[in-house]
Amino acid sequence: MPKLVLAYSGGLDTTTAITWLKKERGYDVIALNIDVGMSREQAVLEERGLAAGASKVIVEDAREDFLRYFAFPALAGGALYQDAYPLATALARPLMAKLLVDIAHGEGAVAVAHGCTGKGNDQVRFDVGIRTLDPALEIVAPTREEAMSREAEIEYLQENGIAIAWEVKGSFSIDENIWGRSVEAGVLEDPWMAPPPEAYVWTIDPEDAPNEGVDVSIGFEEGFPTTVDGELLSPVELVERLNEIGGAHGVGRVDHVEDRLVGIKSREIYEAPAATILFAGHKAIEALTLSKQQLRLKRQIAAEYAELIYDGLWFSAHHQDLAAYMLSTQRFVSGEVRLRLHRGSVTVTGRRANSSLYNRSLATYDRDDAFDHESAVGFIDIWGLQTRVQARQQLLDQLPEALRIAQPREEASQ
Repeated sequence: MPKLVLAYSGGLDTTTAITWLKKERGYDVIALNIDVGMSREQAVLEERGLAAGASKVIVEDAREDFLRYFAFPALAGGALYQDAYPLATALARPLMAKLLVDIAHGEGAVAVAHGCTGKGNDQVRFDVGIRTLDPALEIVAPTREEAMSREAEIEYLQENGIAIAWEVKGSFSIDENIWGRSVEAGVLEDPWMAPPPEAYVWTIDPEDAPNEGVDVSIGFEEGFPTTVDGELLSPVELVERLNEIGGAHGVGRVDHVEDRLVGIKSREIYEAPAATILFAGHKAIEALTLSKQQLRLKRQIAAEYAELIYDGLWFSAHHQDLAAYMLSTQRFVSGEVRLRLHRGSVTVTGRRANSSLYNRSLATYDRDDAFDHESAVGFIDIWGLQTRVQARQQLLDQLPEALRIAQPREEASQ
């Protein structure tokens, strides 16, 4: 039997896929669970996978790599899709695609499989990533090809002698990893409907959060977070701690209607306490250490970078180009920021950096002011030169109406 490696979550869809791939397609199925945080227990995964017919169940702890090589670079790049979504699910897919290909090579497999549907973004991210890394591997997507209902999947397993007790399906479709939790479907499909309390798991309702709030200090080294309240932590420890602190104060809730790659507008609820805190902190350190021109261009490229990640083009030359620029901007983005978490809000209350471009002697209005005030007149004269020349040559004589645009309506009508 030819070998196939399946991206295995342990849920009903991918457990059914094991049996289907073996019975209907004749594959020797190796189930690969990639732990990027919040995964099912290994014992459950192995029991379900083997019961469904997998010849082997592999559990890969990829949390550290996920944060260090995917989530943190996106943070340093300022990548928020449509200014809202910290790309938790989107960032995990290229890592999963790479590990699928790596394990397939190691196991001598001729194919890989995933459990994506035919109307979501993840099928694109998986397929494009896998085909970029190894075009020779066949890709099988049982859920996309068969589109079986939950009831049909349970019946299919039972018909094949596989008895697994499945929990009652919740009201929502959920994907989560250490960087964020994504919730959709159910009542959320009505964008007018307020999210019910049960949509949230990681974060307390801001109205129920402690009234006193809490201060937290984050240290950054070349754009990457390294410390919390002065304590050096591994990426996993750091994000887990901020998820806990932020969640306890109602921080990290996002209610967003976004544009999917396949052309559908989708209402999504996200919970990302650590990401929300880190994006606020990183932005504050950049404000100290990057020039005006760097900040302006980086904002523009950040939008492109986020869209590239969302659209599944991680393994592209375009990504390499953008990542090289983003990495260059972070050379001096090192320092510490203090943030106040209070009932769902994150407020920067202090920031400092050794390479800060903020110069108090230039900024102050006190007696130790070092700014040359007399130079301002000459600066203004040079700065406004092009405007004055254009006004004389074009606006005053040729386009007099343009000069009245900003006048009060009554005055302009006289």
